[in-house]
Amino acid sequence: MPSSVDQSTPAHELAALVGPVEELAAPRYAGLARRIRDLVSAGQLPTGTRLPAERDLATALATSRVTIASAYRVLREEGWARTRHGSGTVTDSPGAPAGVGWFPHAGAGRIDLGHAAPEAAPQLAGAYAAALAQLPSLTGGHGYFHNGLPELRAAIAERFTARGLPTDPDQVVVTSGVGDASSLVAEALLEPGDRVLVAHPTYPGALRMVEGARGRLVPVAVDATRPDDLVDAAHLAARQSAPRLAYLEPDFANPTGARLSATGRRRLAATLWQQGVLTVVDEVSAELHLAGDPLPPYAAGVPDVATVTVGGLSKAVWGGLRIGWLRTDAALADRLGTVLVRRQLSVGVLDQLAATALVRDLDAVLDGRRRQLRDRRDVLLAELAARLPDWQVHPPAGGLSLWCALPPGLSSAALSAAAAAHGVLLAEGRAFGTGHAFDDRVRLPFTLPAADLRTAVEVLASLAGPLRTGAGPAVPVGAPTVV
Repeated sequence: MPSSVDQSTPAHELAALVGPVEELAAPRYAGLARRIRDLVSAGQLPTGTRLPAERDLATALATSRVTIASAYRVLREEGWARTRHGSGTVTDSPGAPAGVGWFPHAGAGRIDLGHAAPEAAPQLAGAYAAALAQLPSLTGGHGYFHNGLPELRAAIAERFTARGLPTDPDQVVVTSGVGDASSLVAEALLEPGDRVLVAHPTYPGALRMVEGARGRLVPVAVDATRPDDLVDAAHLAARQSAPRLAYLEPDFANPTGARLSATGRRRLAATLWQQGVLTVVDEVSAELHLAGDPLPPYAAGVPDVATVTVGGLSKAVWGGLRIGWLRTDAALADRLGTVLVRRQLSVGVLDQLAATALVRDLDAVLDGRRRQLRDRRDVLLAELAARLPDWQVHPPAGGLSLWCALPPGLSSAALSAAAAAHGVLLAEGRAFGTGHAFDDRVRLPFTLPAADLRTAVEVLASLAGPLRTGAGPAVPVGAPTVV
C-alpha cells in the first residue's frame, strides 16, 4: 500500500480553481473560505491536501495576506482545515452537521421516504417455509457455520460466476447484511487516520463506517449525467491523497443513481489497483437495472485481491432479511472471516437457509422487483414533472431513488422538517455528504406504492412554495428531522 502522505497544491493551481477574487461573495475572506470549502466538498481539492503558504496564495490571487489568513482561520474553525506542525494548513472534511436526519421512524399513517427499501418480495414466505422444512437436518449439530452455510456460499459463488466473475465458495463470507460486510472490511483493514476515497454524494452508512473506524474521508464528486467523470477525478484524488480504501457503488449509486459504463468501470478498477487502493464495491443495487442490459461486475477486470465486493438481499428481497456477503481473494476472505468470528460466531441458520433458496431463485425475484420499481419510478417522475417542474431530476436507469436538485432558496433540511409534520418522512440531502454539502438536494425513493408516491409529492408541492418565500415554519438548518 502507498504511504499516507499529505500532498500540496501549488498556489497558482489553487488560484485557478478559486477564480477571480472580485467574484467571491463579500466579505472577501469569507467568500474565499466558502469557495475552498466547496472545492473540498466536491472532491476537486482532496482532503489531506496542504494549502499554499499565505504569502504565495495572496500573490497568486492578487489580494492581501490578511484575506488569506482570515479565510484559513474560518476553514479551521468550521472543520474544513487543520494546522499540522511542519505542514502548514491542510484540508480536512468534517462529518455531517449535528441534527442531520437519515433514519426517520415511520408510524401509522406516515409515508416513509427516508428508507429506499421496498416491501418484501412474494417469494420470501415460501423461502422461509422451505427453510423450516430443512432445519431439522441441521439441528443435531452445534449450529455455528463460520464464514457462512456451505450451501449459501456455493449459491452465491455460482451467482457471481454466472455474472462473469468466476468465484469459488472459499472466496465468499456470509454476513448480517450488506452494511455488516462493509463494516467488517473497515474494522479489519483500517487504522485511525487512514484515508478512504468515497464518491460524493454517497450512501450515509459508508460515511458513518469511515468515521466509526476513525478514518478520513476523501470525497470525489460524482455527476449522474456524466458518471465516467469519476474515473479521472478518483485517479487524481488517489494520487494526491494515497487512500488505503475506496468505497464505490458502480451501479445505480445511492443516492444519485449514477452508473459507470463498462469502459469506465474497467478504467477505474485498474487505476485504483495500480495505485494500491483496495476497493470496497457495493453491489446492493447492481442487478436492479430498469433499462438496458446488465454490465460486467466491477471486479471482473482486476485480480481478486484488488476488491472486496459486498452484496445482499435487502433491496431485491426485503430489508428485514439480514443476509449479506462479501467476495474477494480466498486468503483475504479467510482473514475477514476470522475477524467476523470474533464479533459473532455465525449468522442465523434459518435466515441462511431461506437466503439459499432465494439466491438460487434470484432471477425470478428480480424480474418481479424490476417491473415494480420501473412502474413506481415512472409514477414519481410524472408527479414531479406535473407538480414540481422546477425540481431538476435526472431519470435513473435503475436503482431505487431519484436525486432531486431543489430550486434556489429551498433548503432540504427545512423541507424535510416541514414534511415530517405533514406525515411524509424524508432523508435530507446533507445526510449523503460531508460537512454542509447537499442542502440543495433531496433523495426521493420510488419504493412505495403509487398512491403513496402521489400523496407525498402533493405534500411536498404544498410546502415548497411557502418555504422558498420564507412563509413556512422557521426551521434552523441542522434541526433534527428524526421522527
